[in-house]
Amino acid sequence: MGEQRDYGRYAAKMRKHVESGTDLEVDVRFIDMLSRRGARILDIGCGIGATVRGLRKRGHDAYGIDPTETVLRVARELHDPEWFRPLSATQATPEQLAGSGLPPSYDVVLLSGNVPSFVPADELPAVFACIEGILVPGGLLVTGTTSEVPGGPADQDAAAEMTGLTLEHRYADWHLGAYASDSPWSVSVFAAAGTPEPINAPDGIFVLSR
Repeated sequence: MGEQRDYGRYAAKMRKHVESGTDLEVDVRFIDMLSRRGARILDIGCGIGATVRGLRKRGHDAYGIDPTETVLRVARELHDPEWFRPLSATQATPEQLAGSGLPPSYDVVLLSGNVPSFVPADELPAVFACIEGILVPGGLLVTGTTSEVPGGPADQDAAAEMTGLTLEHRYADWHLGAYASDSPWSVSVFAAAGTPEPINAPDGIFVLSR
């Protein structure tokens, strides 16, 4: 996955964003809105771990994997090292996750920050198949990518068609902006087959009696 990229420079840039107080939790708020309370969430390509930390602050059982030790080193310095493991997207299988000490199944899986674009095009279907294998029934895959690049919406849809994942929503940004063919950014929500567990808490829903 993009071994030629300058991950040291990327890690330093992201560390500066953290230190300067840049809002790095817009995807966190989106995922939190979609998820039941205390959801189990995996961030694939977690980078320096800001999203995992944000989800943890909101009470979710969140973990991150990334194949690049340079950025994981920063994640472990900034946050709890137990939240992170050095695994690639194609290693996100129940067996390899469990073997690394992480849960083998998840309510939500996140591929944000253009992660699908860093995956070789011929590997994206395999990544989607791995994700399908670790999602609970009705679980969600959420992606955030530049639209007109390899790994963008068209490639994601093609990969999803080779699995049981179904596109549920697509937005132009993390704020639910309407997606159009010329939208430069895309946020896509795919669902696994099956029915998710019902939400037991009110979660903001208070139905009036007649």
